[in-house]
Amino acid sequence: MTQRLYYTDSYLQEFEAKVIDRAEDSRRIYLDRTAFYPTSGGQPFDTGELAGVQVMDVIDEGERVAHLLTAPLANDRVVGRVNWTRRFDHMQQHTGQHLLSAVVADHLGYQTIAVHFGKDSSTLDIDAASFTADQARQIEEHANDMITQNRPVEISFEEAELATGLRKAPARSGKIRIISIADLDRSACGGTHVRATGEVGVALIRKLERVRKGIRLEFLCGVRAVRRAAADYTLLSQLAADLSAAPEEIPRLIGTQRDELKRTAAMAKDLEGKLDLFKARELYTGATPETTGIRRVVVRHDEGSLNELRGVAQAFTSLPKTIFVGVVSSPPAVVLATSEDTGIDAAAMLKSLLTSVGGRGGGSTRLAQGIVPGRPQLDKAVESLGSTI
Repeated sequence: MTQRLYYTDSYLQEFEAKVIDRAEDSRRIYLDRTAFYPTSGGQPFDTGELAGVQVMDVIDEGERVAHLLTAPLANDRVVGRVNWTRRFDHMQQHTGQHLLSAVVADHLGYQTIAVHFGKDSSTLDIDAASFTADQARQIEEHANDMITQNRPVEISFEEAELATGLRKAPARSGKIRIISIADLDRSACGGTHVRATGEVGVALIRKLERVRKGIRLEFLCGVRAVRRAAADYTLLSQLAADLSAAPEEIPRLIGTQRDELKRTAAMAKDLEGKLDLFKARELYTGATPETTGIRRVVVRHDEGSLNELRGVAQAFTSLPKTIFVGVVSSPPAVVLATSEDTGIDAAAMLKSLLTSVGGRGGGSTRLAQGIVPGRPQLDKAVESLGSTI
């Protein structure tokens, strides 16, 4: 059994221990005691070193804790050193999560149903049908008020059956570890935490997202929150400089530019439609009617996409008795459009021809398109279209 030193002292950065077992060519080490936290309860593992060898993962195996190293360890006794920067960051995030969950429960009545601590940010899922940005700001404000009050955060061990006032009923029986924030929260938890809420520094809610079981809050605490806020400010300042505007004017300016872009896009679409119709009429005039009265055109592009031909195809077949075949050589593709008075089902016709040459396609009665494996198959499909319709 491994004695877990972090259970009683999250601030322990260095410790001595005895190697009681080893595996995987002495790269998987088991100690009689450890300050290294293994991945558990959503909190990531600690890193650091054992006798100078880097610890790259820490795994909870129930009664024992496995330390995965970057190189074999020969020592029978070791000095372990925990990466304090990483550990304290996890302590800030985890205590901040308890704080946020407690405030959400107290002020809004929503319970936390899932927690995840990520490399860059953390999340907590709450059992709410909806959650507004205003509510998020209120929760953030209340949480930071608790931080500035520097309330004590204490560790205790109690029998699960006798423990009272817990925010959530414990999942197991027997003795449990409880993290208490004075006059705010009591939660069963095996993670690492700060001694007082002031050490959380600051809590920042970054994002709200609807998930299957409720609402997900993305948050950052402590140094992470400060760095993210600084990065956001740098980005905002750069945008303000690029737009020659004050930061507070950016939303209005972007809204104005968005409206202008919409108007420009609408004008461009209208002009494209007029140009397609002009090209279609030119093709129509230049096409000699067949004995059936149908005017047929084949338009070839060496490269590009069928999107460049679709508009002309639709404009051409808006005219009476028309068939349009558009061909792109690279990548090999074809579009077929037919006017309603031809009685030809474009999708059925094209799908049949493309299938026969190893291609595939689909569409509607009036307009269909597809691709083929190569140029020979493309030429054969176009030839077949010419002889079939």
